[in-house]
Amino acid sequence: MKTMYKNITAILRTNRFVVLIVVIASTLCTLGSVLVAYQMYRETRTGNFAIGTDGSIIPLKWTLQQENREVEALAHIEQFHKYFYGIDASNYQKHLEKALWLGDSSVDNVYRQKKADGVYNRLLQYSLVQKVLSVETDLFGEAGAFSFQSRVVFEIDRGSVTDTYELQTSGQLIRVDRHFPKNPHGLLITAYFENQLKKVNDL
Repeated sequence: MKTMYKNITAILRTNRFVVLIVVIASTLCTLGSVLVAYQMYRETRTGNFAIGTDGSIIPLKWTLQQENREVEALAHIEQFHKYFYGIDASNYQKHLEKALWLGDSSVDNVYRQKKADGVYNRLLQYSLVQKVLSVETDLFGEAGAFSFQSRVVFEIDRGSVTDTYELQTSGQLIRVDRHFPKNPHGLLITAYFENQLKKVNDL
């Protein structure tokens, strides 16, 4: 008995039909996944929710990064001043290293001038403790192009004697990549200058 073979043209037509169906179905699934992901992304940007301790749902507001620039600028400046001026014999190298990451060469120039004047040698020789009491900063300009003036109050503990000083500083802030080495705010202090230092008795 002879075996009946199908027409090769019919077989190829069937195979092509199956391939087309698979390709079309895969394309539709991919497009559907992209649309669902995009819709979920839009929903998470417009509103998020958290669960409170009592089980209630708390709506969260999405805050754009730009709105926090002023807060970050103030935090950056305060952190720099606390590192740069809040030093003692045991931590000054570590604090100064962190402070230098927050500014450019203008900060490094101030550091080198202090080093040449023997500030850090006296710190070690007499075991001085320099503690920042407050940092008050005025910002000028817009986000990404801030200039600032700061009033730093710190005290120097010489053992039996404690002197309080007020330092006026100024500079500018430029934006850099966020998480630039040891710089979490994405800002860099430039044109830094110590304007005036005076001793104060009572605050």
